[in-house]
Amino acid sequence: MTSRRDFLETGGLGFGALALGDLLRQRSLADEPSSVTPLAQRPPHLPGTARNVIFLFMQGGPSQLETFDPKPVMKKFDGKLLPKELQDYDLAQINTADATVMAPQFSFRKYGESGQEISSIFPRLAGHADKLAIIRSMHHELFIHGSAMIMMHSGTQLLGHPSVGAWVVYGLGCQSQNLPAYIAMTDGIFRNGASMYSSGFLPAVYQGTDMRIQGAPIQNLARHKSISAGEQRSLLDQINAWNRQHRSVRPGDSRLDARISNYELAFRMQSAAPELIDLSSETRKTQDLYGIGDGKSTDRYGKMCLMGRRMVERGVRYVQLICGGWDAHGNTRGNHNTQAEKVDQPIAGLISDLEQRGLLESTLLVWVGEFGRTPIKQGTNGRDHHPYGFSAFLAGGGIRGGKTIGATDDFGFAAVEDKVHVNDLHATMLGLMGIDHEGLTYLFEGRYRRLTDVGGQNNLAARLVRA
Repeated sequence: MTSRRDFLETGGLGFGALALGDLLRQRSLADEPSSVTPLAQRPPHLPGTARNVIFLFMQGGPSQLETFDPKPVMKKFDGKLLPKELQDYDLAQINTADATVMAPQFSFRKYGESGQEISSIFPRLAGHADKLAIIRSMHHELFIHGSAMIMMHSGTQLLGHPSVGAWVVYGLGCQSQNLPAYIAMTDGIFRNGASMYSSGFLPAVYQGTDMRIQGAPIQNLARHKSISAGEQRSLLDQINAWNRQHRSVRPGDSRLDARISNYELAFRMQSAAPELIDLSSETRKTQDLYGIGDGKSTDRYGKMCLMGRRMVERGVRYVQLICGGWDAHGNTRGNHNTQAEKVDQPIAGLISDLEQRGLLESTLLVWVGEFGRTPIKQGTNGRDHHPYGFSAFLAGGGIRGGKTIGATDDFGFAAVEDKVHVNDLHATMLGLMGIDHEGLTYLFEGRYRRLTDVGGQNNLAARLVRA
């Protein structure tokens, strides 16, 4: 005898496997009435300036000294031992007493009316200097990639907590009828996998959906060739009828509403997702703007950035674009040259394209890695992991660019001015979306949890949008 659960899991000619599992293991907010879908749009707590987020995550840890934090003082110490007064730094995992200074490997110039100082590896991005708010005082306490990436995405080093995107969707809901509210993409194999876009202890409906730029955009989404669209529609209607019948004897349990809505979403995505990744409708001029073309180093990330623009156009609330490969333990110069070449034109193109389409004011871009790099040489002209002072930038989303926030010391060891913890960055992102980071909570294990935990004190949102 086949149970109803077995039928839903194995039947339907593949329909039961739609949309990556995270669209099938859904739970909704326990305190919402069943008539309200968990992804329904919700008003923000406060007037926000951004409606969407594109999170540009540079996995591996870009060096602040080679990107956005010039340190000219270091040149006269290049190849020498760290000055005695800096050897007293109490920095875990760094032997400051036997440390050779390695000066920044690239030149910096001032750009735009604001005079933002940006490394020579970002010539196209530098053209948008007056749109960027550069943070030079990012910090946390974690040296290991895994725990640092979890911290950067969920505000804690503990597994099982929701990512920023999940919190945003939980707070504001979905704008799209045919696509997930939260989509993540990567340019290759990346560490930690789905933990970077997990829903954690929030209902699974808020988890990010992994989308590909080639082949099937989402695994197990396509309708089986032996079933027609009409037959699939009839099957879906019958499954939903069973679900509604099951729900009718369980008042107050809204989990089945989430399941029903996500079967429907998966059905609509069968046409929407392939259309999303089909870039043939984009002009050659637009594709050139992003550096898209066979054999170009910018092709893959360029396609991701262009798809990011297409996603926010179609109402996707939170987009995460992951670029791996920034872990420069050796040959920092070569590594960062290669990495910057991959992303400079695509990101600059994304900013230009969003602006010309009137989307930049409502789309917040965030660029950051899990940590920075040491000012000390490691191996053959490399740098080790370093979380005590590193850089990020924000653009769009209604912020006033041309600003530099915070500073590290003369050697880039530690944030010393206007320090911005990861929790502060998250509070700022939520604030720009109109979400009170202290008011967005979820009851889990007897405690009302929030993204910023007990942090988020240096919320930059108001400072970034005011004149």
